[in-house]
Amino acid sequence: MATSVAGEGQRSLNGIICDPQTKKLTDLPTELLEHILCFPVLKHVDICNVSCCCKRLHDVCHGRGKVWGHQYKLRWPRLQRFYRQNECCDWLREYKTRHRVGIQIRRTVESISKRFFTEVVLGDSFAEIESLGMPEHFCEDELLFILNSDKRKSLTLKYYAKKILYFLRQQNILKSLKTFLEQPAEQQSALEGAVLVDQYCNPLADVTLSSISAQLDEIAEKVKKMLRIKNASHPSLRVAQGDCFVVEDFELQRQVVCALNSVLYEQLQYKGNEFDYYNPLNSYIHQVLLRRTGIPISLSVLYMTLARRLGVQLEPVNFPNHFLLRWCQKPRGSEDIYDFVYIDAFGKGKQLTAKECEYLIGHQVTADYYSAISTTEVLLRMVGNLLNIGKRGEGNEKSYQLLRDSLDLYLTINPDNVQYLLLQARLYFHLGIWPEKVLDILQHIQALDPSQHGAVGYLVQHTLEHIQHKKHPVTPEVKKRSAPEHLEVQYSVGLIMKHKRSGYNCVIYGWDPKCTMSQEWITTMRVHQLSNGANQPFYNVLVQDGTCRYAAQENLEPHSAPLEIGHPEVGRYFSEFDDTHYAANEELQTRYPEDMDETLGTVQELYHRLTPGSGNQDQAAATDQNNHQAMPM
Repeated sequence: MATSVAGEGQRSLNGIICDPQTKKLTDLPTELLEHILCFPVLKHVDICNVSCCCKRLHDVCHGRGKVWGHQYKLRWPRLQRFYRQNECCDWLREYKTRHRVGIQIRRTVESISKRFFTEVVLGDSFAEIESLGMPEHFCEDELLFILNSDKRKSLTLKYYAKKILYFLRQQNILKSLKTFLEQPAEQQSALEGAVLVDQYCNPLADVTLSSISAQLDEIAEKVKKMLRIKNASHPSLRVAQGDCFVVEDFELQRQVVCALNSVLYEQLQYKGNEFDYYNPLNSYIHQVLLRRTGIPISLSVLYMTLARRLGVQLEPVNFPNHFLLRWCQKPRGSEDIYDFVYIDAFGKGKQLTAKECEYLIGHQVTADYYSAISTTEVLLRMVGNLLNIGKRGEGNEKSYQLLRDSLDLYLTINPDNVQYLLLQARLYFHLGIWPEKVLDILQHIQALDPSQHGAVGYLVQHTLEHIQHKKHPVTPEVKKRSAPEHLEVQYSVGLIMKHKRSGYNCVIYGWDPKCTMSQEWITTMRVHQLSNGANQPFYNVLVQDGTCRYAAQENLEPHSAPLEIGHPEVGRYFSEFDDTHYAANEELQTRYPEDMDETLGTVQELYHRLTPGSGNQDQAAATDQNNHQAMPM
C-alpha cells in the first residue's frame, strides 16, 4: 500500500492532485471577499446565509461594512439621496428598518380597501400611517415601490397607496409652508410661496423650487442676450445668477422691461389664458411655465421674479379682478399712485397709468387698491382664486379635492378666517370625513365669533349623530344575478363597454335592475325617450374621460376591441386588467358575488371563441384524436 510522502501532493479519487497548502475562500483579503459578496446576483438572504458560515465571513458582512451597504443601495436605490456620499452608517440596521416598514405599510394599505370601500373620500385612514411612527422617507419609498410595480396588477393596492402618498406629501408641504410664513416678510419670496401652493395641490407631481428657478434662469439668460444687443454695457449683464442688485437708472430699467416683454411675450409666446380662465392649471407655476399661459397673478409672479433677477424692483398690487405690478418712477420711492407705472403681465406686459387701470376693470376704485401688498397677501389671493374654482366645481371628487386643498392652504396662512373655517367644517361634514376634526373646527369658530352659534349648533348635532352612525356600519347590499328581479340584467361588472349613442368607452362597476335615480334626473336626462324608458337595467360605469355615468342597458354594447380605461377610480373597484376585462376586487365581488363568473363566460364567448390559431385548431385536433381512437373499435 502506497504511503504519502511529506511535502508531496495527494492524489484524490478523481485523479486530481490536491495541495494540502491550498488556500480556502476565507483566506482571501477582506477587500476581495467584499468584492465577491457584492455581486448583483447575491440577495440579502444569501448574505445572511454566508455570514452564518463562520466568524471570518460574519466579520466581513458586518452591519457597517460594504456588503450590507451594497445590498441596501441595490434594493432601494431611491433612498440614496438621504445619505451623504461615503457616509459611515449601520446599513444592516437600515436594511432591517426599511424591510419592516415595507411590511407594515403594505399591510396597512391592504386593510384600507376593506374598511373604506364605501367612503366617497378617505379621511380617518391616514391617521394610521402617521401613528405608525416610521421614518417618512421609508414610508414614501414603499408606497412608490407599490405604485411602480406591474401596471396592470394590484390596482386596488395602488389606488390606496396613491391616496396615502398624496396625504403624506401634503403634510410635509404644510410644514414647509408654516416655516416659510414664519420668516420675516422681507425674506419671503413670492416665487417660493407660489411653488409651495403648487406642490400642495399637486403633491404627486415632480415640482421643486430648484427646477422652477432653473427654468426662470434660462428665461433670464434669454433676456440678457436681448439686452446685450441693445446695450452691451448694461449692468445687468455683469451680474451672476443669485446675486442681489438694483439698477438705479430709469433708462436702464426701461431697457430691462422692454427686453423682458420681448422675450416673454414675443419670443416665448407667453399669454393670458382668456379662453379657459377658470382652469386651476393657470394658478400652478409649473403648469404656467409648461403651457406658457396663466392668469394675472401667476404671470405677475413670474414677471416680477424675472425683473428682480435683472435688477428692476416691481411690487405686487392687489387690484380688484385683475392682479397688477407697479413700477416706481421716482428715485427715492413714493406713495403717490400717480408716481407709478402699472404693468399688466396678463396683457403682454402693457404699461398703464392709474386712470387706465380703472378702464381695465370698468369702474373707479380708491387709492388703497393701488398699494403694494406683502408676499403673504399674494398667496392668499392666489389660494382664493383656487377656492373660487373649487366652489364653482361640479361636485365630483376632483372639485372636492381642489376645495379641500385650497381651504387647507388658506387656513394655514390665515387660520382665524371664520367664513372659510365654517366652509371647511361644512365640506368635511358633507363628505362624511374627520368628524372629530369637524367638532374642533366648530369649537374654534364659536370662540372666534359667538354669533355663529346657530350654524355651529346645527353642525355639532349632526356631526355627533354621524359619529354614532359610524359605530354601527350598515351591511352592504348584495345583488345576485340569479334573483328573479335581476333576470333582465344582461351585463356584469368588469366588462368593457361602448356607449352606442355617445361613443364613449367604459367599464361596468355596478348595476340596478331598474333606474333608481330621482324623477328630476330621469326628466333631465330624457330617459322617457328610450324605448324601454326607466324600466330596464341601468349600469354604473367608469368612463375613459374620467367621469362616472349611469347608462341604460339599451345604450350599451360590449366593446369590440377591449382596452384599458384610464379612470382614476378603477383601482377602487378592480384588482387587475386582464386584456379583455377587469377583475373585480374582493369588496366589489362581495356586493356582486355571481358577476365574476358571468364576466368570464361573456369574455370567453365574445373574444376567445373565434381566436385565430388557438380555439378552432385545438377543437380540430381534439376531433382528430377522438376519430383516431375510435377507428380500432
